[in-house]
Amino acid sequence: MTGLVLKLGPHERVLINGAVVENGDRRSRLSIMTPNANILRLRDAIHPAEVTTPVRRVCYIAQLVLSGDADPSEARLQLLRGIEQLSQVLTDADSRQQLAAATDAVLEDQHYQALRALRSLLPREERLFAARPT
Repeated sequence: MTGLVLKLGPHERVLINGAVVENGDRRSRLSIMTPNANILRLRDAIHPAEVTTPVRRVCYIAQLVLSGDADPSEARLQLLRGIEQLSQVLTDADSRQQLAAATDAVLEDQHYQALRALRSLLPREERLFAARPT
């Protein structure tokens, strides 16, 4: 069996191909069998007002593609440029690995995987901003 497995908590919401689906009273597990389905957990969604850092900005572009609010072909160049800019700053091996994974995912039109790789950089970016002298 292949595909994405979503484990949802009670009343958790997820966006699937533009439709908001809410889980019932119990935990559940869904297997998404359709390849290239656009999936976004709403608890992971970044609100437009929260797009205040470079990593969040690139994540938000990927999120817009997943929600159906941006055309994948138009977002591709923005995503690749954003990832390239991030690679100029995030130079450690782990960050490079995540950025390479995000790049590969964008090139393969796997926006969920790109968002997943980019989201892993959020704690690192947060630490860098916290360490910055004011």
